[in-house]
Amino acid sequence: MTQSAQPAPHPDGLSMLDKRKIEAEILKEVYETLKASHGVEVAKKTIEESVRRSAIEQARAFAAAARASGGGGTSLKAFQDVMPLWTKGGALEIEVKAQTATTFNFNVVRCRYAETYKAMGLGEIGALLSCNRDGAFCEGYDPKLKLERTQTIMGGASHCDFKYRYEK
Repeated sequence: MTQSAQPAPHPDGLSMLDKRKIEAEILKEVYETLKASHGVEVAKKTIEESVRRSAIEQARAFAAAARASGGGGTSLKAFQDVMPLWTKGGALEIEVKAQTATTFNFNVVRCRYAETYKAMGLGEIGALLSCNRDGAFCEGYDPKLKLERTQTIMGGASHCDFKYRYEK
């Protein structure tokens, strides 16, 4: 049996913000349907778990691409190299606080993901659609990659504080 090629981790030409907006349009209907049939708590829990699983799977595709690239596989540097996908088109405005071989700390001072979800009427689940992905991405990408974050714009803070570390 031949093994099929690994899918590309992200379609060329599509910004991550546009991809998330397309996903949110579908998930909005799923959320509304679940709320009507099973209540708010079940609807939120289902969206949370579905998005978490999706983030892990997408991260595995990024990890496979990093391994296939010949650049040494997953690492904090390889992770930083794909960051432009999330910031493309001003989707995230970040201020880097520290960047070493094992740490990458930055604040997000503007989040168009949060703005987009709120404009779509999805503010109540915006964190489930977006912020929920970040730690889950680490799980799928490389268990050595850890994220600490204490606040988010989606949660009402002035900025998001990302502190990534790569454990040897």
